Amino acid sequence: MQWLFYVFLTVCTWGLYGVYLHSGQMAMKDAEFGRYKAFLFVGIAYMIIAVLAPLLLLKFQGSNWNFPARGIWISLFAGALGAVGAFGILLAFGAKGTPQVVMSIVFAGAPVVNAIVATWMHPPKGGINAMPWQFYLGILMAAGGGCLVSLYRPAPAPKTAAVTAAGLPSGRH
Repeated sequence: MQWLFYVFLTVCTWGLYGVYLHSGQMAMKDAEFGRYKAFLFVGIAYMIIAVLAPLLLLKFQGSNWNFPARGIWISLFAGALGAVGAFGILLAFGAKGTPQVVMSIVFAGAPVVNAIVATWMHPPKGGINAMPWQFYLGILMAAGGGCLVSLYRPAPAPKTAAVTAAGLPSGRH
């Protein structure tokens, strides 16, 4: 059951990812390039965590440093998919998507794509016809959840009136 801890770690960190990515983009205070600046620091974080940590683990746990070409290319492709997906999230935020909606669609849609592609790449014993109906229901529920969150997202908070130096709302002095 140790794997379940790692799953919940990922749920928590990826669940926070979009909100903090959007916040970082806004904190850059650059309407035109803020998302790219934020993405640059996402890349730096990936460099620190996704490159240095495995290097240290491989070194100190005695890896043989054998990297088959097929494993390298598939892993690079997986990393590129992740990076393109992260960049897509930033572009969605830049196109006025909100973290609640963007990330809900991503996290409802990604399991659907994963289930379909994983089933195609690693067919179950007995083929597609052997799949339990609950599997298909889960896919529909995930897609439906993303749709519901998008359709019934919370309305944004009203913008407060700008306050002048005199402490009165602008336009009323």
